[in-house]
Amino acid sequence: MTERFQIQFLVEASEFLDSLDEKARDKVIYNIHKARFSNDRELFKNLKDEIWEFRTLFNKSLYRLFAFWDKTGKTETVVISTHGLVKKTDKIPSREIEKADRLRKLYFERKKQ
Repeated sequence: MTERFQIQFLVEASEFLDSLDEKARDKVIYNIHKARFSNDRELFKNLKDEIWEFRTLFNKSLYRLFAFWDKTGKTETVVISTHGLVKKTDKIPSREIEKADRLRKLYFERKKQ
């Protein structure tokens, strides 16, 4: 199987992963790795426009890492993970999607410089 994309974590995404207990973090990272090689909407799903989410269900908690695609490179596609959250319901707060979109715009502004 070929890898569909590389993954990079912004500071908030790394801090979110660091805040999780070891077993939950391992499961989230495992699912992200799996999503890089498959087209499984249970693992990686488009939320709105340019914003996507990595999805993990572990011990009755829903772990979400928000992300966007950066296809500006010549050779490889990169998915940038912005931040994450743990929730009990399937509904995503709109403010979290807006935050991911703000971080996406800031990323591309900085990349241009």
